[in-house]
Amino acid sequence: MKNVNFRTDVKKRYLGSVSTVILGMTLLTPLCSAVAQEAENAEEPVFEEILVTGSRIRTNPLDKGAPILNVTAEDIDKSGLTSLGDFLQRLPGSGSALNTKFNSSGNFGFPPDGGGIGAGAAQVDLRNLGSKRVLVLVDGVRWVHGSSASGVSGATDLNTIPTSIIERVEVLQDGASAVYGSDAIAGVVNIITKKNQDGFEASAYVGAYDRGDGETQEYEVSWGQQSDKMNIFVSLSYNKQNRVSAADIPLSRFPSAGATSCEAGGCSSGTPQGRFFLTDPNTLNQLDLTLNDGVINDGGANIPFYNPAAPGTGDFHEFATADRFNFAPFNLVLTPSERVGVYSQVSYEIADNITMNFKALFNNRQSTNQAAPEPLFIGPEAGNGNLLDTISIHENNPFNPFGFTIDAETNGYFMGRRPLEAGPRIFNQTVNTWYVSGGFEGAFEAGDRNFYWDITSAYSKNRADQVKNGAFNSRHLKIALGDPDVCAATPGCVPFNFFGGQGSGSGSITPEMLEWVSFVQKDLSEQTLFDVTANLAGEIVELPAGPVGFAIGAEYREQSGFFVPDSIVTAGESAGVPSGPADGSYDTKEFYAEINLPLIRDAAFADLLDLNAAVRYSDYSTFGSNSTFKVGGKWRPTPDILLRASWSQGFRAPNIGELFGTFSRFDQTLADPCSDFNNNGASATTIANCVAAGVPADGSYAQFNPQISVITGGNINLQPEESESWSVGGVWSPDLGESSLTLEVNYYDIKLDDAISAVDAQLKLNNCFTAGDSVACQGITRTSGGVINGFDTTLQNIGGIRTSGFDFSANYMSPETDIGMFGFVWTNTLLFKYERLTEGASGLISSRLEGTERGDPEQAFPKWKSTGTLTWYKGDWTASWTGRYTAGVTEVNADDNQMAAVLYNDLQVTWAPEERNYSVSLGVNNIFDKDPSLCTSCALNGFDGSLHDLPGQFGYLRLTFKK
Repeated sequence: MKNVNFRTDVKKRYLGSVSTVILGMTLLTPLCSAVAQEAENAEEPVFEEILVTGSRIRTNPLDKGAPILNVTAEDIDKSGLTSLGDFLQRLPGSGSALNTKFNSSGNFGFPPDGGGIGAGAAQVDLRNLGSKRVLVLVDGVRWVHGSSASGVSGATDLNTIPTSIIERVEVLQDGASAVYGSDAIAGVVNIITKKNQDGFEASAYVGAYDRGDGETQEYEVSWGQQSDKMNIFVSLSYNKQNRVSAADIPLSRFPSAGATSCEAGGCSSGTPQGRFFLTDPNTLNQLDLTLNDGVINDGGANIPFYNPAAPGTGDFHEFATADRFNFAPFNLVLTPSERVGVYSQVSYEIADNITMNFKALFNNRQSTNQAAPEPLFIGPEAGNGNLLDTISIHENNPFNPFGFTIDAETNGYFMGRRPLEAGPRIFNQTVNTWYVSGGFEGAFEAGDRNFYWDITSAYSKNRADQVKNGAFNSRHLKIALGDPDVCAATPGCVPFNFFGGQGSGSGSITPEMLEWVSFVQKDLSEQTLFDVTANLAGEIVELPAGPVGFAIGAEYREQSGFFVPDSIVTAGESAGVPSGPADGSYDTKEFYAEINLPLIRDAAFADLLDLNAAVRYSDYSTFGSNSTFKVGGKWRPTPDILLRASWSQGFRAPNIGELFGTFSRFDQTLADPCSDFNNNGASATTIANCVAAGVPADGSYAQFNPQISVITGGNINLQPEESESWSVGGVWSPDLGESSLTLEVNYYDIKLDDAISAVDAQLKLNNCFTAGDSVACQGITRTSGGVINGFDTTLQNIGGIRTSGFDFSANYMSPETDIGMFGFVWTNTLLFKYERLTEGASGLISSRLEGTERGDPEQAFPKWKSTGTLTWYKGDWTASWTGRYTAGVTEVNADDNQMAAVLYNDLQVTWAPEERNYSVSLGVNNIFDKDPSLCTSCALNGFDGSLHDLPGQFGYLRLTFKK
């Protein structure tokens, strides 16, 4: 009830705030009109300068006073993509971020940040600092964070914003916390919506890969009308994207990238024929067996024959790599989804220079992920850390072929069985987003100065529901494998056949067994944002070089969120990944001020010299207050050259998942340094550290599965992250007559401290057992057999990040010629340094990551990313060729495997007859069919989906009609 009451209260506050704003503006209208008419015969102010992302002071957008990348709706159409998130991830300055090429969806668990998986979502990362450190605005107002149905995210899901409503996107690649507050450490993405459409517009888009899969459809209809006092815009959009299966991609058909068998590694010991690792109490033989192919156990006449004197004979054989299960073909490399968006926007001039605005949006996404049937790993050596580790198989279980009870005390066992009979795990997500805002904006003159003001109140909510089919109830499984008499006395219980095998393929687990041990898992999460902002900007005094610009404002926010896992999951009774609920809220009060001082105008070697500064004070109900500052300047020594520099502080407040999230588990692909240490090249120091931690000294321990369960959780005592950024750049725009050329460079240096993070799990393992770091060893526990059964990585303010790099862009447009006009846009980002700092026993441990691939979870740090587009214009025709280059990287978790550089080429041709109201675009992305680089350490799919495209050519057709 707590959440319901809070959300109801937020809605009441929103409606009350809108009413208050309307009442206040009604009273203010005659006052503003009177002020505007004070000067006799005064003319209406002419507003030539506009708001540019990164400042609340109006300025000339051509001044290039900040490193802003402008993206238009035409640019998005030219890419052939239908998702804003997918487009922004192609920008050279973008890092690894969630997109629809990720298929985890909880089958490996939940990432260690409280944010959940976010299946079907798309995010944006700038400067490789993570999506949580990028602030997303829509028309200058914060957008609600996404919900994942597996946690409470601290990042925005860009798939909640239809591309049909976008006029342009301004990407500020610089810190802006002093202007916008929390999250704007790496930069700001400001999505500017359409406002001035006049008439009807419709478009239809279809596309698919050359294999015939991944079919995508998008249909958009919009209508707008303008008058002297009112603007109306309404949009309806529908997008459908079909799946691409890993089974149809050669490099994704096995867990090891590009492999053709399980001999390459990565396959699972959870097999349909079972893996039985135990000690025979009668012979004391250590067994590691599996059923022979074709053998089936029906609990009656057909019971597999076990020979204690020769365990690997009869119906069993010694388990080998070839017996492992290839789960990869069940995975999807492209998430199927359907999105429906409805948007409306109305602005009405209620008086001279006073406009009332209203916006509303509803967006629905249906998406699906799939994984192989859920494996059941039981016994104390399974390392689940839950009820499955305590299961005993009674000697009288009708399907037990060994004739003795299998339990922890007698056998110290581990067993795996993958019930194909249950079918694959299917994760269905329903994500709904609601947004409504109302406000007023206006302008007035006072003392020959222009002033601008706005007040906005916005309420938004994002809710995600996920239904998982193919889940197992571990408490029911324990009863079904235990004493048959107890099972018989338990209503609904049916003895479970763990030793059945697949036989001829039909399996041995009956529907009645599945009905008892399986369940439909239902999880949900939700986030809400209530935001009120008020801004005033203008000119306060005239200096010899011009008027001093200023902006002041205040903001009040309430953010709440919760995650409710299925009750069986919360109770720790699922066979899958356990997770606890999260529930919390906080409010924020903020004030800011900006000033721009014109120092010199029209002097020798100083056509312009300005100094600007900003400060923002934030008061959070969770951790207290924080102040951030920014100082910058721009100098134009000649009309063609602009130089700029800025220094800024930034901060990111811990989000709801990080603060209030309880325990969750992530089954991460990790290499245990203690596994088979006699044969893995381990040093004497490593062996000694492993033995000291409880690993058997004879080296008999071998890692059963590539995934190790990592437990994490939120921390109410977290403090905000803090950053310091430098940005130095310049713009050269020479006068070339009928041609135009702009060259822009920008150097950035960012230092982030008190990073909210769980320690990198692989680094923690290596530092503990290879380097003998006692701090790294904290939270890691093992069974008597050496298996890791506890791995605690609770979120902390630990370490930091140091990164620097260089952006370069060129923009050229030729004059009109007999063969047409040519335009060329080239954008580059060079990564000089990326250093991650983590805590160790003797201080901070530095890891240099530039030029590397981290693997699981996928994150790459290429030293160079580049995009160039050559466009030809001639009459009704337009053609564009785009090249996208990503430098090669080294896999640090895969024996320094070299992932080669990749160059993709895209082509689009558009015909838009001038005398008609329609246009036709035809395009092919990856026209030369370039495959992504193999990534052997990436958890799924054999390539890094945050770095490279799906294999194959993608062709598409778009029709647009305007009237």
